[in-house]
Amino acid sequence: MSGGPGSGKSTIANLLAQSIDGVVINHDLIKSFFLENGMLFDQAAKFAYGLDWRLAEDLIKQGRSVILDSVCNYNETLDRGTALAKLYGYEYKYVDCRVDDVDLLDRRLQSRVSLRSQRTGMDCPPRDVEGARDTRDYRAVFERWIEDSSCPAGIAVVVDSTRSPEKCRDDILEQIVSPPYCWY
Repeated sequence: MSGGPGSGKSTIANLLAQSIDGVVINHDLIKSFFLENGMLFDQAAKFAYGLDWRLAEDLIKQGRSVILDSVCNYNETLDRGTALAKLYGYEYKYVDCRVDDVDLLDRRLQSRVSLRSQRTGMDCPPRDVEGARDTRDYRAVFERWIEDSSCPAGIAVVVDSTRSPEKCRDDILEQIVSPPYCWY
């Protein structure tokens, strides 16, 4: 489950997990735990990704469907996800929650209860980021990040997450679950 900060990926991931009896691994929750225990931001991110994949593999071994909730900034995330799915005979899907309206993203970021590893606004990076109080144009960085978002061909489900989370979940289910299926 991918998308920019504030795109609704955690909300949609949780709804989707309920519908497919899956488990969500929340990258920000894990990274925040490491930050709260004195780890530097970059190190916390690295350790969180490592733990994400360990947990995902363990859950897959238990026969569970897994949703990794992360912004997915790195090709390594795609590579590890596809390799893990292939190793255990799972189908890998990449869901990209898209919101191209940066003002809407900013409003969402400012109105949510943020974890320590999360932005609190478009121009407000997580407090633990090195140089977070410098004068960079974070809005421009964020807009560039949205424009450069790359979805893997053939396995990507792109969702307009300006709509209700329930509608997004239903659209995702239509694309990832083979008929027959039913949900209420």
